Amino acid sequence: QVQLVESGGGLVQPGGSLRLSCAASGRIFVLYARCWYRQAPGKERESVARISSGGSTNYVDSVKGRFTISRDNGKNMVYLQMNSLKPEDTAVYYCYIGGPGSGYWGQGTQVTVSS
Repeated sequence: QVQLVESGGGLVQPGGSLRLSCAASGRIFVLYARCWYRQAPGKERESVARISSGGSTNYVDSVKGRFTISRDNGKNMVYLQMNSLKPEDTAVYYCYIGGPGSGYWGQGTQVTVSS
């Protein structure tokens, strides 16, 4: 059984940084893409960042230049380094790992950017 557990969320002031981690357990194909999504109150869940098995990355325009996604296949970890945080980054952040025919979600970690 696959489980994803996010950590690293919290309260941070505007301009601050946080590093989210996602620990995966169970059998997950290395070829599956690793992604971070977020959902703010009253809004739909949106894709924030994606990293392919080959290391190619994609970001939503609003976080480009501020967020960096990375992965450690040996440790089954996915990370999201978030710098220059803004109040509009406030949301629950979810880790997602998926490929053809299957996908897995974590339970989410709250990120609040406020002074």
